[in-house]
Amino acid sequence: MNILIQKMMSIEQRVSFEKGEFSLFALFLREDAEDKWDIVVSASWLEKNKKKGIEYLAKQLKESLEQEELLSISRIVLIEEGNLALDTIHRVIMTEHSSVEIKDSNFFGLQIKHAYIITSKKRNEIGNVRTVSL
Repeated sequence: MNILIQKMMSIEQRVSFEKGEFSLFALFLREDAEDKWDIVVSASWLEKNKKKGIEYLAKQLKESLEQEELLSISRIVLIEEGNLALDTIHRVIMTEHSSVEIKDSNFFGLQIKHAYIITSKKRNEIGNVRTVSL
């Protein structure tokens, strides 16, 4: 599992550099999932063109992961940046390009057996300056 998390961290960093920052990039293993991970993401660049953004992210995954690793992924879930549950995650977990492991929690109304939060960072824009809020 550590290899998959390392690869996901690398993908997140590369995509952040190429497309723009994520406010959330995480892997969730739902309680009702058969060892299939959801990739849960939120980013303003994804909201501009959801279909193209998800296709781009899927392409990056296919290019970076082995077949067995790809088979362990269920889906990519886009969370809109205005989602109140996203704000809750940002208040509890603040990390960027790292990995915070969480077990037995509830996110977005779903029981999550296991999660790796790679980036959770709330952004407030004031002019051209970006600040991180707790």
